[in-house]
Amino acid sequence: MGNAKQQFEASQIVFEDNHLLIVNKATGQLVQGDKTGDLSLLDLIKDFIKKRDSKPGNVFLGLVHRIDRPTSGLVIYAKTSKALTRLTQMVKNREIKKTYWAVVPKVEIPEKQRLIHYLQKNEKTNKATVFIKPTENAKESILNYERLKTLDNFQLLEIDLETGRHHQIRAQLSKIGAPIKGDLKYGAARSNPDGGIYLHARNLEFKHPVTNHNIRVTAPVPQNDAVWRVCEEN
Repeated sequence: MGNAKQQFEASQIVFEDNHLLIVNKATGQLVQGDKTGDLSLLDLIKDFIKKRDSKPGNVFLGLVHRIDRPTSGLVIYAKTSKALTRLTQMVKNREIKKTYWAVVPKVEIPEKQRLIHYLQKNEKTNKATVFIKPTENAKESILNYERLKTLDNFQLLEIDLETGRHHQIRAQLSKIGAPIKGDLKYGAARSNPDGGIYLHARNLEFKHPVTNHNIRVTAPVPQNDAVWRVCEEN
């Protein structure tokens, strides 16, 4: 994904106040720095805020949670240390409700289902192995999905996560024979031209860590993609 988007645009901001910044990550953007050395969203947004707000010193920005590089959608950053501490705790307590959209092949699966598996992360391959029974070093992984739309060759699923494991949605859907479109790592038939996968962090719902107001945000799907655009049509 070397040609990934190395810029951040104001249009990617979905919500912002003094404490929080929620952005719609583009496919291929890194949430935070890794061994590739590519510019991360964290760095790009800091630079953007510094210029936009004419800040003389360093910009504080803390990453609250991650989504995979080939995935698009909502990511929360904290603009104050108070918000970061509280949001990090909220993630641990599962007080942030996350909903994803995934495009998978038109295979025979139930219209809605609760999936319970046990996931073991392999650090060397950066891949999760899925077990159907409790297994040593494997973490219980639970999600609920519902089919929202059926297309010619694909179907759109909406996924609510009960746990947040490494590659959880990708691995669990692959296990039931419905790998995400473009996700070669988990059994998709072919890759997508941009190297991304059809997994999108669609909605976030949580109580604001400082004001206690209810926050509910939705991220538009990638607009440069015909399949995604059809998914979003009513």
